Amino acid sequence: MFAYYLRLGLASLRRTPMITVLTIAAIALGIGVCTTTLTVYHLMSSNPIEHRNEVLYAVTMDGWDPDQPWHSDRPHLPPPELTYRDAQALLESDISDRRVAMRKTTVAVEPAEARTDVAPFLIEVRLTTGDFFAMFDTPFEYGSGWDAAADAEANRVVVLSEETNEKAFGGIDSVGRTIRLDGRDYEVVGVLKDWNPTPKFYDLNNGPFDESEEIYMPFALGETQEMQPAGNVNCWKNEQIDSFRQFLDSECIWIQFWVELGSPAKVERFQAFLDAYVGEQKKLGRFPRPLNNRLDRVSDWLDINEVVQDDNRVLVGLSFMFLAVCLLNMIGLLLAKFLGAAPIVSLRRALGASRSAIVKQHLVEVGLIGVAGGIAGLVIAGFGLAALERLYSQYEHLTRLDVAMLGVGLVIAVATGMLAGLYPIWRVSRVQPAVYLKTQ
Repeated sequence: MFAYYLRLGLASLRRTPMITVLTIAAIALGIGVCTTTLTVYHLMSSNPIEHRNEVLYAVTMDGWDPDQPWHSDRPHLPPPELTYRDAQALLESDISDRRVAMRKTTVAVEPAEARTDVAPFLIEVRLTTGDFFAMFDTPFEYGSGWDAAADAEANRVVVLSEETNEKAFGGIDSVGRTIRLDGRDYEVVGVLKDWNPTPKFYDLNNGPFDESEEIYMPFALGETQEMQPAGNVNCWKNEQIDSFRQFLDSECIWIQFWVELGSPAKVERFQAFLDAYVGEQKKLGRFPRPLNNRLDRVSDWLDINEVVQDDNRVLVGLSFMFLAVCLLNMIGLLLAKFLGAAPIVSLRRALGASRSAIVKQHLVEVGLIGVAGGIAGLVIAGFGLAALERLYSQYEHLTRLDVAMLGVGLVIAVATGMLAGLYPIWRVSRVQPAVYLKTQ
C-alpha cells in the first residue's frame, strides 16, 4: 500500500507544481536557517571528550586577592589557573592515575634541510607533561608521546601536529628525526593525526574555540630554557620580579592543571590532599582567601567557563521562530492544495476509499515534501556555513556540517512537514463526497 500511496503523492505534487515548489521552498528556508545555527551551537556546546567525562578533572585553588574574588559576579569560583609553584607541588602527588601541568609558549621552527622551499615559521607550543596524550586520547599518526623520564630530565623531545610535520618534513614519518626550534635541536618522538577538540576544553583561557597547538614538548623545558608564556598571565599582588626564577616563584597564575581520577575514592583522596596542601601553605602566609579547592569534570568546566554565551542560545531560538513562520505558510499552502483536490478525494471516497486511506495518502505526500524540503534546506545550510567560514576563517572548525547534524536537519524537516500537514489533512479527510460529486 505504501508504494500506491507514494504514486498518488507524486501525482498530486505534479498536478500543482507551483504550490509544490513554494511549499518545499518554505520548509527549505526554515531548515536551512535552523541547521546553520544548530550546527554552530552543536559544535560550540559539545563535550569533545564525553567518553572520559567521569574521570577527568580540572584542578583549581583560590589563592587570589583577599580583598576581591576572581569572579566579581560569581565569588564562589576560584581562578581558572594555578601558580607555577603550586602546579609543581601537585605534580609530586601520586594519588591520581595521571596528572598534567601545562602552558603555552611560542618557538621559531627551522624546516628540515630538504625543505628548501619552506622558510622558518613561528608557531605555538604546548609545554605539558607526558600524561597529556593518554589523558586526552590524542590520536597518533606516527610514534607516541614521551615517558616520565623525559619529563624528569627535561629531554629535548617533541610531538608534532600533522600540519607542522607536513610543513617541516613534507608529511613523512619523522619519528627519530631532528627538528630545530629557536636554535636548538629536538628529537621528534611522535606525530599526531588531525586533532582539534572543539571547544578546546583543556585550555579555555585564550579562547574556547582556538585551534590546538602545533608542537608539544616536556613541561620542564619551560623552566630550564626560560621559555616565556604565550597565554594569559594574571597577578594580584605587587612583587619584585627581576628574573625568570622570581616569576616562577611569584603568585601569578598561568598554569592549567588536570588530573585523571578513576574512582570516587581517588577523588576524595585528591580533594583531601588539595585541602591539606593549602592548609600548609596558609601557615606560610599564602592563600589568604577562604579554603576553596575544586575538582570539576569536563562538562562542568565548560559550563563554569560559559563556553556557550546567551546570545548563541537566543540565535537558535530566533531560528526556530523563523521555522515556525515557515510552518504557518506551509499550512496555508497545503490547505489550498488539498482542498483544491477535494473533488478527486471525493471520487476516491465514492469508489470505496476509507477516511484512514485518505489520511495515509496525504501523510505520505507531506512526508515527501518534508524530505525534499529537508534536502534543499541542507544545501542552503551548506552555503550558509561556507559563508560563515569565509567570514570567520579562524573558526572554520565550527562550520562543519557533520553526519549528526545532517540527520537532525532531515528529521526536523520531515517532522515540520508532518506537523504542517495535520490540519489540512484533517480538513480534506472530512470532505463530504456528495457535495463535490454533484458538481462533476
